Amino acid sequence: MSDTTQPPAPENAQSAPPAQPLAINLQYIKDLSFEVPAGAEIFATLRTNPQISVNIDVQANRLEPDQMVFEVILAVKTEATEPPQQEGGPQGRPVFIAELAYACIVTLTNPPAELVEPILLVEVPRLIFPYVRNILSEVTRDGGFPPVVLQPIDFVALWQAKRNSFDQTPGHA
Repeated sequence: MSDTTQPPAPENAQSAPPAQPLAINLQYIKDLSFEVPAGAEIFATLRTNPQISVNIDVQANRLEPDQMVFEVILAVKTEATEPPQQEGGPQGRPVFIAELAYACIVTLTNPPAELVEPILLVEVPRLIFPYVRNILSEVTRDGGFPPVVLQPIDFVALWQAKRNSFDQTPGHA
């Protein structure tokens, strides 16, 4: 007579890995703009390094109401201006303006509700930031200027600042 029972699985047997809570499906440039408002004249008259300001924003939009699929956009606006002629004087002419909206489509798989916002507004931007940095660097270099290399960004602090400013807006409890 043969024994048809299965032996118990060894304790160290590999089971299927748990599903990852985040999958990046697609990345793309949603909008890209580079302009030199003064044209060729700026190259002939610019005598000192321009002052560069950078503004960063992160947005997340649900694509389907019944699915956990989102579009996350990391938007960066970089403006370079001539420094003032004298200390405290008026700002000089714009040298260049670069704007980039880099987006990705992500799917979340059974994340805890309290982690959805930090995943979308902290983790996803952290993952796509190297691409944004590279694109801006290449665009400014190809535009005839030294490349703008963005420094690492603390997306946790950016998210918390955005939450705090939203919480203090009149009409929100």
